[in-house]
Amino acid sequence: METLTRTATPAPTTQRRRKLVRPDPSVWRKEVAVDKTNHEIPQEPVEKTEEIAPKPNEKICKFWAVGNCVKGDRCSYLHSWSQGDGFSMLAKLQGQKKPIIGISTLLGDKLYTGSKDGTVRVWDCHSGECDRVINLGAEVGSLISEGHWVFAGLPNVVKAWNIENGAEYNLNGPVGQANTMVTSKDILFAGTQSGQILAWRGSCDQTNPFPEPVSLEGHKSTVICLAIGRDSRLYSGSMDHTIRVWNTDTLQCVATLEGHSDSVMSLICWDQFLLSASLDGTLKFWSNNAQGNLEVAYTHKEEHGILAINGMKDNDAKPILFCSCNDNIVRLYELPSFLERGRLFAKREVRVIQDGPGGLFFTGDETGLLTAWKMAT
Repeated sequence: METLTRTATPAPTTQRRRKLVRPDPSVWRKEVAVDKTNHEIPQEPVEKTEEIAPKPNEKICKFWAVGNCVKGDRCSYLHSWSQGDGFSMLAKLQGQKKPIIGISTLLGDKLYTGSKDGTVRVWDCHSGECDRVINLGAEVGSLISEGHWVFAGLPNVVKAWNIENGAEYNLNGPVGQANTMVTSKDILFAGTQSGQILAWRGSCDQTNPFPEPVSLEGHKSTVICLAIGRDSRLYSGSMDHTIRVWNTDTLQCVATLEGHSDSVMSLICWDQFLLSASLDGTLKFWSNNAQGNLEVAYTHKEEHGILAINGMKDNDAKPILFCSCNDNIVRLYELPSFLERGRLFAKREVRVIQDGPGGLFFTGDETGLLTAWKMAT
């Protein structure tokens, strides 16, 4: 992937940094406690975020984005697809005609992307060229890979193919679109438009490696995101505003987490925390309390709805969180301080962020554009 250098990132224009005052990063405190008389128990003072109106040069120039800005250096808007230090853009790969909804980087020197245009594209990580286009004939809702298997979620079916022997299988069972998928041990989980989560347990049977699925019932609306924790539990986020916790051995729901006021769009498990992002503009950090139950340890608020989150460590082993909002900006935060490290700009919303090997990460947006980035070394 080191050779993906066909598109250079223009140098960012000089601009004033946004003034943010953050809470003490050393501890993510629980919600405000109250005593038995319903009075708030005094806590350490916490600084508040100072609201500052966005300045014009914190937005990209829409004319520059299409190669038509006549002001040049005199333009007060950004002439760059990113802002900040510690990362760089390697390449922009265009091919898909509709939003990219899945990126897989776990297949050696190949990169797979799935799109709502009904195709899966296979990219060569060395040349940046598209090697193959797989036309699935229906809108792709999700895409993942595990070992030598690639899975694509489609309306009413999950398509599976083995990249070693070329075998293909149709996994029936979903009602509506399969919006999200994860694997744990030998089980493939798919969250569907109907609110079901289907679980296929893999087998060694070459003729039928994925027997009939088990249905996990509980959500009252579409399941949008899934994540597997270090404890092997399955977490599911839904348009019903809840997160459900499932035991992957018994396939039973063991808890329902409430706290968001809109659709839960993205979940990741990072260290001892479960992170949940929602269209309500909040990013919540959940952790186990003394009784072993998940509760909100900290809530971060964005001005816009959050579409996707992911994370990786920079060259100094500092955790960096990627947060994509529906203002077409991906913000990079250093944890736990939430110091803003930079921004990635796009013409349309970024729906998927995928980390890769060697400091690589990828973004896919609503225009069908795949962008390759790299953390500084």
